[in-house]
Amino acid sequence: MVEDRLKRKGVRQRWLVDYPRAVPLAIFLLVAAVTALSVFAIESGQRIREDAELTRKAQAMAFAIERRAYSNSAFLRAAGALFGSQDKVDGETFRQFVAELRLDSDYRGAEGIGWAPAIDSTVVAETEAVLNEGKLHSIRITPSIVAEPRSQLVPVLFLQPDTLRNRRALGFDMYSEQVRRKALDEATRTERPTATGRVTLVQEGGGEEPGFLIYMPVFEGSIGNRTLKGFVYSPFTAAQFLTSAAELVSGEETPVRLFDIGDGDRVLMAERQGWAPDRATVDRQVDMAGREMLLVVQASNDNTLSSLSMITLLFGLAVASLLLVVARLLTQQAQEDSRSLDWFAEQNSIRNSLTRELNHRVKNTLANVLSIVSLTRRRADNLDDFAEGIDQRIRALSATHDLLTQSEWGTTPIRSVIEVELAPYANDAEHEVVTEGPQVELAPNDALSLGLAIHELATNAAKFGALSTVGGKVSIVWTLVNERLARIDWTESGGPRVTEPTKRGFGTDLIEKIVAHELRHPVDLEFLPTGVRCKLLVPVREPSEFALRSPPAQHDVG
Repeated sequence: MVEDRLKRKGVRQRWLVDYPRAVPLAIFLLVAAVTALSVFAIESGQRIREDAELTRKAQAMAFAIERRAYSNSAFLRAAGALFGSQDKVDGETFRQFVAELRLDSDYRGAEGIGWAPAIDSTVVAETEAVLNEGKLHSIRITPSIVAEPRSQLVPVLFLQPDTLRNRRALGFDMYSEQVRRKALDEATRTERPTATGRVTLVQEGGGEEPGFLIYMPVFEGSIGNRTLKGFVYSPFTAAQFLTSAAELVSGEETPVRLFDIGDGDRVLMAERQGWAPDRATVDRQVDMAGREMLLVVQASNDNTLSSLSMITLLFGLAVASLLLVVARLLTQQAQEDSRSLDWFAEQNSIRNSLTRELNHRVKNTLANVLSIVSLTRRRADNLDDFAEGIDQRIRALSATHDLLTQSEWGTTPIRSVIEVELAPYANDAEHEVVTEGPQVELAPNDALSLGLAIHELATNAAKFGALSTVGGKVSIVWTLVNERLARIDWTESGGPRVTEPTKRGFGTDLIEKIVAHELRHPVDLEFLPTGVRCKLLVPVREPSEFALRSPPAQHDVG
């Protein structure tokens, strides 16, 4: 046993003896590779978790933005319903309505709520008079209709809260500006709150802070005879609106961007702090009062390795280096053990020679035993009958085993044979393949012969016939002639003009001679100008005609 252990040890150390430098290096590289795979797995799992968290944040942020927009739209709808029922919208009515809304201090991300009547140029003076009621400074409708003549005007008449910033917007004709005018017309058409694209609010006083507005049209009169009365609206600074929506999402600060994509272009509306290049992002489209906007949420973490990955990497490299040193020491020990291994190898060769000699003698012994049994069987009647019974059983068992192996060959439907052979062409949009017929089962050999014929016909059609051109059609229809015979018609159409081949090819001989012989019926193959036609007759046999039979039962011999 000591010798065996030393021998196995010598085999393992042979690599160290033959490759004293390569083996330690290979061990180092193997451990380093395992470490790299471990780091990759850790990072992959971390990325999956981060992506899931980023998707959750994007969904929550999109919901918060739409919620803010919906809340403001709901206020505007309420104002539209109220002002539509009033004969006149005056300053007191408007202020009372806004006060009853009990909005929070920042108006849910909006600058406030305003009223802008829809007027024509004939009532500009009257509207300016209303604008200047209780005002110390005169307010005019801008741009002036003298400088820019126009018939339709939508000037800002009231805007709450009454702040210095909001007073800058009073008297501004929103219908004079293209982006606002487009949203006003869309709101009038749809009769629902409608957001504008990116604009600079008049409240900015010449600044460049992007914003947008949401308009709700107000009509007066009965259904079918209504006229546009004006618009109740809310102006928004995009950055404040985005911040207001972010307050609804709990968690850490997330870098986001909001883009206007309603006109097909991607226009930046607002961006929260923390945005950095080369980080993963998730896009979500949001509905901002009937206008499409795009929310882009960015991951908070950069692409550096996580702490667990760094620990795994350092630990793996340390282990790899340690194993490199250990393997180098083992190579020295292996060289000392090789001499002992050579001696035991010599002893093992001697033992193998003895084993072969023993095996040879065992075979000779068995041959002698068989000879004795044979002689005994010939000389004793009882033993001969008994041996003969044993021989029959062995042969019957072998035959039964073969039959059971072949019994898996059952019947095959015609449709399956045809569909398998035509599978490469059936899903091609440039061709049409039609298969039609009843459920007919074929014997194994007949199915193989039919498949061979269909394969040859399909190959010919793909090279020269209907399957070689766009619009070609192949129709395979089979019918039962009687209970014992099925007819299969192959018809090509829509392909190139066909001429009778001057030289018989291998496929033609294969179908007309070999396949016809195997199916025991002639094959009718025609090369018509419109396409190849082929008629095959296939026997339909009962399973009992080709199924393998079970071997007869054997009787015991007493």
